[in-house]
Amino acid sequence: MAASVLCRRTAVLCRTFRGISPVPAGCQSGTVQQTAAYNPKPLRLNLRDPHIPDKLSERTPEWQKTARYDGKLFGRYGSASGVDPAALWPSPEQLDGIIAEEKQWQPPLEEMLRSIELKEKEETGKRLAKERVIAANMAKMPKMISDWRREKRETKQRLKEEKDRRGKLLNQARERFGYALDPRSPKFVEMVAEIEAEEKKQRKLMKRRQKEEQAAAPVSSPAAGS
Repeated sequence: MAASVLCRRTAVLCRTFRGISPVPAGCQSGTVQQTAAYNPKPLRLNLRDPHIPDKLSERTPEWQKTARYDGKLFGRYGSASGVDPAALWPSPEQLDGIIAEEKQWQPPLEEMLRSIELKEKEETGKRLAKERVIAANMAKMPKMISDWRREKRETKQRLKEEKDRRGKLLNQARERFGYALDPRSPKFVEMVAEIEAEEKKQRKLMKRRQKEEQAAAPVSSPAAGS
């Protein structure tokens, strides 16, 4: 039964090929060998009587009347197509457009080398500029480190002085009021304002005294010194 089913399927396959007669239902291995040996001949190009569409006919499609289709006909049939090769050459305007397009998308080797050279020069310039900036920063590095350390020392000293001043003010407040005050209390703030005003007044008096002493000091003339 399996052999008969295989035979029927092979017969249906064989009928699809042109030039092969229907195979009787009783065939078995012979049909399979005939199908495997089938080798169709290649289509031959008809150069003696090629199909050239009539451009003057209304039945001819418009795409068969174009210059592009004429180029295909000439490429397929050559002189048998009846197409003048000179007519296939682009017009001056079309040729200029083709040249411009080739220059844009396919530049000459000289332009490509020049573009690569300019790009390399640009990258080299950027690299050198970056190296100069790095070198200048590295030259400034010792001074920057020294300044940073000095600022750190000054900040530490300023914080220490502020802490000592705060402790001194707290001691003064304890001596004045007889007990410790909260630095945020109004009494402490008022006392600090009074002390700062008194210190400012003392500094002004000291500056005035120094000016008076400098004005009262005798000025020695050049002749007297000689």
